[in-house]
Amino acid sequence: MMIDDDEFERPPPRRPFWRRKRVMIPLALLLAIVAIFLALRTADTDRDAMIAKYGGPNAAFVAGPAGQRIHYRDRGKRDGPAIVLLHGSNASLHTWEPLIARLGGTYRIVTLDLPGHGLTGGTPDKDYSADGMIAAVDVVTAKLGIDHFTLGGNSMGGWVAWRFALAEPARIDALLLLDAAGMPLRKGEKAPESNVGFRILKYPAGRWLATQITPRSLVEQSLRGSVEKGAIIDDAMIDRYWELLRFPGNREATVLRARLNREPAMAARVAAIKAPTLILFGDKDRIINPSAAQTFHDRIIGSEVILLPGIGHLPMEEAPDATADAIADFLTRRLAAPSPDRPETR
Repeated sequence: MMIDDDEFERPPPRRPFWRRKRVMIPLALLLAIVAIFLALRTADTDRDAMIAKYGGPNAAFVAGPAGQRIHYRDRGKRDGPAIVLLHGSNASLHTWEPLIARLGGTYRIVTLDLPGHGLTGGTPDKDYSADGMIAAVDVVTAKLGIDHFTLGGNSMGGWVAWRFALAEPARIDALLLLDAAGMPLRKGEKAPESNVGFRILKYPAGRWLATQITPRSLVEQSLRGSVEKGAIIDDAMIDRYWELLRFPGNREATVLRARLNREPAMAARVAAIKAPTLILFGDKDRIINPSAAQTFHDRIIGSEVILLPGIGHLPMEEAPDATADAIADFLTRRLAAPSPDRPETR
């Protein structure tokens, strides 16, 4: 007996694997995520174009022993007392231009882009620790033949400055700590609000994204979250921070610094600093609690403290007149007498 195949229900033909529902939905989501990532991804800036734009035709660089190429500027009165100034995290030597304009008639002022910043960019040794930053200062001052100087720094640069004062005390005439990092929270104190950029770097996923996606709007938000005087922020400033953050190697350096052990035990050693020390903070700093100024003062014998009212994390840009006046007054008074470690020559 013959049986008609139509009497039996045939199973529907199987769809190709890639067209099955349980595969198509996740695949569509993955493709959407990839498309969004590619649309938002921001490439590094061009090295030569950035040097031309932010360094100018006379941009100066010095080679270091680990293959560093440190960008620096040597300005002001060449035969005046030397001041070396160190910028903060994700900033550049440009942050000191307002002070150079006000103090350069009296002092020789040297600024530099620390490793992983500005036109220095990423360094071959990827050493963005305190020792790596100190080495950059040594390279620049050796190139310029400056054996002793006043050393100042803002934020991370302030941390490098006091670490340098501990490592090479005989070279430091005076120390200027402007909203400097490195002190522990005081008893019962909460961590500061910080800005959106630093908050993102607290998380592993955020650190990875920070090397790939850097929208200009995020840089602007971070800048505005760092200052109290928002009027100082203009398009040129935002562009400079945004473009130099994307200078080759700088975003990777930012992530590597975020993972560093900042050696908190070193904070107890600041008591060993003997150089005249000025501690200057904005009283509206949201990146580092202004109370850190008192912690520095408690630990560094003979230090002086100034809190600038209504000023945030960047006093040299938010209040350049008051900052320059405070520095000039301090150095005039405290360096007039010979240091015990550096007797007056006859």
